[in-house]
Amino acid sequence: MLTRRIIPCLDVTDGRVVKGVKYIDHRDAGDPVEQAAWYDQEMADELVFLDITASKDHRQIMLDIVRRTAEQVFIPFTVGGGIRSVEDIREITKAGADKVSIMTASILTPDLINAGAESFGSQCIVVAVDAKRVPKAGRDDSRLGPAPDEEIEWKVWTHGGHEPTEVDALEWVTEAEERGAGELLVTSMDADGTKAGYDIELLRRIAERVRVPVIASGGAGTVEHMAEALMYGKADAVLAASIFHFRETSVRAVKEGLRECGIPVRL
Repeated sequence: MLTRRIIPCLDVTDGRVVKGVKYIDHRDAGDPVEQAAWYDQEMADELVFLDITASKDHRQIMLDIVRRTAEQVFIPFTVGGGIRSVEDIREITKAGADKVSIMTASILTPDLINAGAESFGSQCIVVAVDAKRVPKAGRDDSRLGPAPDEEIEWKVWTHGGHEPTEVDALEWVTEAEERGAGELLVTSMDADGTKAGYDIELLRRIAERVRVPVIASGGAGTVEHMAEALMYGKADAVLAASIFHFRETSVRAVKEGLRECGIPVRL
């Protein structure tokens, strides 16, 4: 059985790592270069760096910070934020990234997925999906309580989780895979930063529709949450930020806990 990956995520804005809850109320979480060095030493399997305001602010990613961060890691390094063209992908890989994460541009200009995969290989192209639960059209909203899983769907948001779309997340991941995405980074906006657990139903439905690896994101609070995402959500990797950035636990401790659950990890 393939080992499952543990991936810390650096959400970066104005040159600092930040972490919020449901994409708001961000607090400082340190220097990205220093955090990257720590995660490399901590046996993280990969590292993700996301410039979370680049698309919203209509600017290019901060390549100097990407370059300095890449110098600290010797594990696969994924970078996203403000990528709009094949040339952007080229510049980010030249700065030290092994893969690029595309979110907003993948929705606005889906052909970028095809072009990126053709130029750099599918293994380089990670399509990020920021998804939020909504009741299905036609549901009786007069009933009390949240909609059960069979009566909800997930819509994709863009621009760092600031712009809603009518794109159905489950349909979109199928198209993204067909266009050449080599991996999917799936974030539940409802669970992000809550440390209450991943959206297992979202992960499971996506994993059952695609053949490419799925990275679970949004909601990690405990080892048990990660085990659930890997076992029941059928994810291939789990991404976390808050619990690692603020040293509530370590990558090493998470791996040891997952191993005790019978989940194969690299130690």
